[in-house]
Amino acid sequence: MAFTVSIDLAYELEVKAQAAEVFDLLADVPTSASYFPKLDQLVDLGGGTYRWEMAKIGIASINLQTIYASTYVSDRTQGSVVWTPVQGEGNALVSGCWKIKDNKQSTHLTLEIQGELSLPLPGLMKAMVAPIVEAEFEKLIEQYIDKLTLRFGGEV
Repeated sequence: MAFTVSIDLAYELEVKAQAAEVFDLLADVPTSASYFPKLDQLVDLGGGTYRWEMAKIGIASINLQTIYASTYVSDRTQGSVVWTPVQGEGNALVSGCWKIKDNKQSTHLTLEIQGELSLPLPGLMKAMVAPIVEAEFEKLIEQYIDKLTLRFGGEV
């Protein structure tokens, strides 16, 4: 038995760094991923596709590990970094995008992430476990944004 937890998050922020610098870092998946907390391993599968293997987390007496792959496409002209899920890699499907807008003296960023995580647990546990998984995922994304914000000189 398994159940799925869906995640849908969106963030906006404005950083002090120039848009070209921000785009270069976010478009470089291994560099961007290096700011992500609890990332155990990032595996380059070729063709702009990467497998994310997160560190195992313990919830009560349960140990879970999220593994997924996404294909990344960067477009400097559009100011975007978009990722789409790869079927059959791990236990999650994750998609999203960074939108990068040059405000001359600063850079406006929008981050959107959608995910579906399949958990190998009895359906009866969904009501208890799903909110914890959602909160943990949100906390990791917020820590990632905080680290990137520091890297980009802080918020405006």
